[in-house]
Amino acid sequence: MKKTIFIIPKMDCPSEENLIRMKLDGISSIANLDFDIANRKLTVFHSGEIDQIEKSVTELNLGGKKISTEQTDQTEFKENTNQKKLLWSVLIINFAFFIIEMTTGLVSKSMGLVADSLDMLADSFVYGISLFAVGGTLIKKKRIAKLAGYFQIILAIMGFVEVLRRFFGDEKLPDFSTMIIVSIFALIANGICLYILQKSKSKEEAHMKASMIFTSNDVIINVGVIIAGLLVNWLSSNKPDLIIGTIVFALVIQGAFRILKLSK
Repeated sequence: MKKTIFIIPKMDCPSEENLIRMKLDGISSIANLDFDIANRKLTVFHSGEIDQIEKSVTELNLGGKKISTEQTDQTEFKENTNQKKLLWSVLIINFAFFIIEMTTGLVSKSMGLVADSLDMLADSFVYGISLFAVGGTLIKKKRIAKLAGYFQIILAIMGFVEVLRRFFGDEKLPDFSTMIIVSIFALIANGICLYILQKSKSKEEAHMKASMIFTSNDVIINVGVIIAGLLVNWLSSNKPDLIIGTIVFALVIQGAFRILKLSK
């Protein structure tokens, strides 16, 4: 078994990690991939020559460069079951609040809650692609990523259209109390997610760092919806709700394009 280290300057988020995983997925000589996003480093455990692996890394145009290759005695690579359980917990919480916020958002006529629910769904997609496609073929992984990406884009575009309709139409004010109460509960849920991830012994690993980044962003969005709810009540206007909805829909679109990048 050999161990080859690559420095990849443009590997700065989970999307690049999944992109690399998919690119290298079909190379049978690879035994394990160890990602260190913080230090832009990839360690490949493999048998045989490195040429094909190096070529594949270079073709991604992420600035990948081989640093070293050496022999290693490590031949067994066990999945971190605890890490997988933690990611499942975060996925379930995110998906549950997608349903809660989508339902209450439609009932209370709040685009902020609807948009936040789609952001929760987007996070669930990211976790799901990593968890559901484990052990699957490259074609299966790409198909899942493409479907998830296009589905997010369609939902976000529908959201943008509804925002425009409400902006120029004569709509009733959203129920600000529902906006605030549901967002507070979502904030608590995301706080629990951060606590779960922070106490993990694997929190320095790429997937766990990614999860903490996503959840931290959700906390900021939750606070934004709460502020929008207060402004709706104070100004007697639905504009703050539409503004926060537009911002979050834009974030969902951005996440969708990252996912679509994995399907190429």
